[in-house]
Amino acid sequence: MPRLSLIERLRITSLAAERARRRLVSRALYSRLLRWRYGSAVADQLLILPQDLRTRDPSFWDEIEVGQFGLAGSLAMVDGGSPFETRPPSDAWARTLHGFDWLRHLEAAESPEARDEARRLAVEWTGRYRGGGGGVPWLPEVIARRMISWISHAGLLLEDADPKTYDAITESLGIQLVRLSATWRTAPVGPPRLQSLMAIVLGDLTIADHDRQLAEAERLLADELVRQILPDGGHISRNPAVLVELMLDLLPLSQCFIARDRKVPPEISSAIQRAFGMLRFMRMGDGSLARFNGAGIADPAHIATVLAYDAGSNPEHMDRAPHCGYFRNNAGESILICDAGPPPPLEYAGTAHAGCLSFELSYGSQLIFVNGGAPRPRETEWINKSRATVSHNTLCLGEKSSSKMVRHPFLEDLVGAHPIRYPNNVTAKVLVADDAWTMEAEHDGYLRRFGLIHFRRLRLSQNGLRMDGFDRIGGKSKEVRLKEDLPYSIHFRLHPDVGVSDPDADGSILIELADGTTWRFRARGAKKTIEEAVYFSDSTGPMRTWQIVLRGATFGSSEIIWSFSAD
Repeated sequence: MPRLSLIERLRITSLAAERARRRLVSRALYSRLLRWRYGSAVADQLLILPQDLRTRDPSFWDEIEVGQFGLAGSLAMVDGGSPFETRPPSDAWARTLHGFDWLRHLEAAESPEARDEARRLAVEWTGRYRGGGGGVPWLPEVIARRMISWISHAGLLLEDADPKTYDAITESLGIQLVRLSATWRTAPVGPPRLQSLMAIVLGDLTIADHDRQLAEAERLLADELVRQILPDGGHISRNPAVLVELMLDLLPLSQCFIARDRKVPPEISSAIQRAFGMLRFMRMGDGSLARFNGAGIADPAHIATVLAYDAGSNPEHMDRAPHCGYFRNNAGESILICDAGPPPPLEYAGTAHAGCLSFELSYGSQLIFVNGGAPRPRETEWINKSRATVSHNTLCLGEKSSSKMVRHPFLEDLVGAHPIRYPNNVTAKVLVADDAWTMEAEHDGYLRRFGLIHFRRLRLSQNGLRMDGFDRIGGKSKEVRLKEDLPYSIHFRLHPDVGVSDPDADGSILIELADGTTWRFRARGAKKTIEEAVYFSDSTGPMRTWQIVLRGATFGSSEIIWSFSAD
């Protein structure tokens, strides 16, 4: 475990104190003495129903009819019993079950039987968990997801329902709003806390007689949006996929303000517009998001749905997102995106990857060089490998990652994963000439361990048909001479649809895209090899792909030159 600096130890102490304070405040606010301040515990009337923008799958109902409950990538066999009595195959499955996101699939089935099952399960939930309590069903982020689902699909649950069903669901919805209003502070940092506040604002907007709590909920949500959505539109975690999930809730929420003849709070409008720009900035040629810092399998339909609401942002006029540390260039039909930023703050670094100075490249709608990305939540055995430097298109020194995981019990409990630290310093600049775009960057992720800096220059021609790279390993300000040679590897991971051949007589490597066009990779200063790799971001699960690897050993100063160009 890396030794924590004084600043990091103080930060952890501060986070621990803050969490303890939040728990005490939440416990006090949910006491019988104070919970009245959040209004009626019964949602007698819903004034408006927000739209659910997430994709729907009517075949989910077909699976339920044969006793299957597939959620979060895991399958449970119910066989006529209750899913709430079934042993959860994973924590993600249990959270999704109690979050009721799957109501949209039952509504999509458009059958009386599916509607009746949705109501039966909702009423069953209210009976089983009427007294509140703890555990997964009452985690703030799970309450938030359930509230958003129940309100969005209130037509399915309540329209023409018998009085007993109506009363059970609306009473429970009111209780959940009061509980969440008092306990949202204990939600994990990051998206769970933001989603909890969005659910409270949604409840106060849509449930009759809760307007008096709305102003305070708006203020809290606005503060959290400012904290988490950076000025360039990126999320503080540096994970571009987080924005998609947040926007799927933020957009319907903003429409609810309009439907209630209320002005959308400027912090919400600003966050939405900034996020639009960042999502377009991080899109590759096929419409997917670049696979950096936890971004993996993102539903293309969700990305398209979110961006359909955007009328103004244009990433072609942006070559950098300075607060997130990403750089982008559109040249001809090529799109190049680079990661030149340090890890996020420790409490937001649970999904961050050790991919500093890595890049992705697409041509037209075809992905060429891609990072490994993130696996699905249930594929836990792959998570640490996917975060390692060797799973990214960058240099790995001494078979070690440029970042280190912080194995601290409190941080692991707070973040839900091991956060990373290092590099401490990453610098980058862009040079634009008439015939090319060039990024120069360096990081100190290997400085403490080996006394070495990684410098990288990436140059993309104006027509997008040639990319030149230069990687240098050396001391920070003076020449370094190591006691023994240190191995290094520079990885160029290919998308699974891309073919690659052994080096030709001239040493170049032929790369064939799915449309049959060919490109050539050349390098000098290191040995070229073609090796197997794992692509973690496929919807079917991790799959084999190929990578070009430049291998060598440095005594303290090395330079490697490479190029990639269309035939």
